[in-house]
Amino acid sequence: MNDELRHLIIEKVRRGEQLPGEWQSILFPQDKNECELVYHGKQRKEDVLADTMTVPLQPVRSFGKNGSAWQNLLIFGDNLQVMKTLLESKKNGTLCNADGTPGARLIYIDPPFATQQEFRGTQDQKAYQDKIAGTRFIEFIRRRLILARELLSDNGSIYLHLDTRKSHYIKALMDEVFGENNFRNEIIWYYRKFQMRGMRVFANNSERVLWYAKSGDHVYNPQTVPLDVPKYLKRKKWDKDLSRIVNVKDAKGHLIYDKYEDEKVDDVWDIPFMGATSPERLGYPTQKPEVLLRRVIETATNPEDLVMDVFAGSGTTLASAEKLGRRWVGVDCGKLAIYTIQKRMLNLTRGKGKKAVALEPKSFTLHNAGLYDFSKLKELRWEDWRFFALKLFGCKDEPHKVGGLKLDGKLKGASVLVFNHHENKGRRIDEETIDDIHAALGKRIGNRFFIIAPRGVFDFQQDYIDLDGVRYYALRIPYSVINELHQREFTALSQPNDEGAVNDIVDAWGFDFIQPPAVDYTTGRTKNDSEAFLKLKKFQSRARLGGANVRGGLESFSMLMLDFNYDGNLFKLDRFYFAHQLKEANWECRFPAREIGEQVMAVFIDLHGNEARDVIPRSKFGVKQKENKGRSRVGV
Repeated sequence: MNDELRHLIIEKVRRGEQLPGEWQSILFPQDKNECELVYHGKQRKEDVLADTMTVPLQPVRSFGKNGSAWQNLLIFGDNLQVMKTLLESKKNGTLCNADGTPGARLIYIDPPFATQQEFRGTQDQKAYQDKIAGTRFIEFIRRRLILARELLSDNGSIYLHLDTRKSHYIKALMDEVFGENNFRNEIIWYYRKFQMRGMRVFANNSERVLWYAKSGDHVYNPQTVPLDVPKYLKRKKWDKDLSRIVNVKDAKGHLIYDKYEDEKVDDVWDIPFMGATSPERLGYPTQKPEVLLRRVIETATNPEDLVMDVFAGSGTTLASAEKLGRRWVGVDCGKLAIYTIQKRMLNLTRGKGKKAVALEPKSFTLHNAGLYDFSKLKELRWEDWRFFALKLFGCKDEPHKVGGLKLDGKLKGASVLVFNHHENKGRRIDEETIDDIHAALGKRIGNRFFIIAPRGVFDFQQDYIDLDGVRYYALRIPYSVINELHQREFTALSQPNDEGAVNDIVDAWGFDFIQPPAVDYTTGRTKNDSEAFLKLKKFQSRARLGGANVRGGLESFSMLMLDFNYDGNLFKLDRFYFAHQLKEANWECRFPAREIGEQVMAVFIDLHGNEARDVIPRSKFGVKQKENKGRSRVGV
């Protein structure tokens, strides 16, 4: 810091003026790498690891039979918090490869590319907004890279998929997080697309995949592709050095080239982009082709190794890992992604067209992380409830006694009691209960004490009660926020309401509980009689965000999902409609009447991931039995 800047800082402080955010790195210098990005809002690595919340996983449903101790994981929630939870699983040995090596052998990340935001104002204002959006995106990625490195096995690799707009910034971040010496390749995914006329730039027909290893002892299986003989021979100018070619003559003595060795794949991957008519396409924005992911997985892992994708999207990584006999963990914060993946994993095939063979996946379990179903939590056995309650509030599972009273854990050094509502049915926790605890324990418990119990058990409304310098906190499930216990306010998961929003970055923090929205709709047949319709008349979300009740109308609606032939057991996504699509059609969607089976499952989702479900009999659409004979399934 030079004298001029020091004098300027002193004068601003004397006048009570706010110091510019970009001075933070000057006033509070951190240990610097030789070269790194510096920007406002950049957290220390240690703070990212320490401050990220751990959110417990709530099992929702398991699919298939595995026959082994390992189950693949599909997790709905904010991936940063989920990664912190999975890091605990790595430490206790439950997140591992088949050979017992802790951590993931491969982490593939395909984050959202969209970072610019619509902003009305002057050119300077727009430039500033883009700059802020850019730094937020960079820090959003960096925090996840820090957790990803910790989750990798010692000989693991990470592949980060990006477009050309921010890859140069992220390359610098990855040098910082993983070490420049662990950079392996910048892979260019090249694909041919239709060229627009009138463009004044070169066509952008490529994306970037940055590959870093955690150490020099990483798994690497070289990949090969068939040698392009004509190009090879042209390159060789028909010289005699054709050692890789097996020369074969036909019946007339003409030289042909029947067999040849494959050539190793380099850092430019010429892999076709999925067209709109590709049979692999699911209709999910940002979907990547399986051949791309197969190459990544086969390069960086061996059979039964663990593959992780924390921006799982359409599930291409997971489907490819399953087909290649790898373990997998997928995380996404979007309900559209979760239901798309669920259906995809249950309908896997090997091969194409008529030669496609159904593939039964190994078992996997869907979990919620950060948005919980309280009705199912109440049904847990005591030990499971106790474990979940402690993890929900970030407590250490540390049974101990104070004055003969059995306690369950510690939170910020203070004792925690998990109220056993199974053994104490009908018993309440009121102010007299707190008085009794205080009389028995007094100062022996320090200046803070925590009680966790279902919300309905507490007979007082305040968050805490103070007695003789001891603060007794009521930690309620469902949760009401006690701001002084958290470093930042809770933020909710955000669901897309149009195609573009699928690519928005979502950075949720904390946890909430499911509050199904209230829905009113009508169904029937259209005038041309070949179509059925569902019209949304009323939608009211009842989200509980950070402990506060928040209500919203149609503006809080995210999307409608339909299963046209619901079997009464498993929802299988057939078609989905974003909010803007329904709004443009006067909140109505139409579909062929012949697609409707015995009953339809409709799932209405609000912007925070809360669902309302309803099973609609065929008769409600005015469809008779004979009308839907020969009906075909509809792709997503």
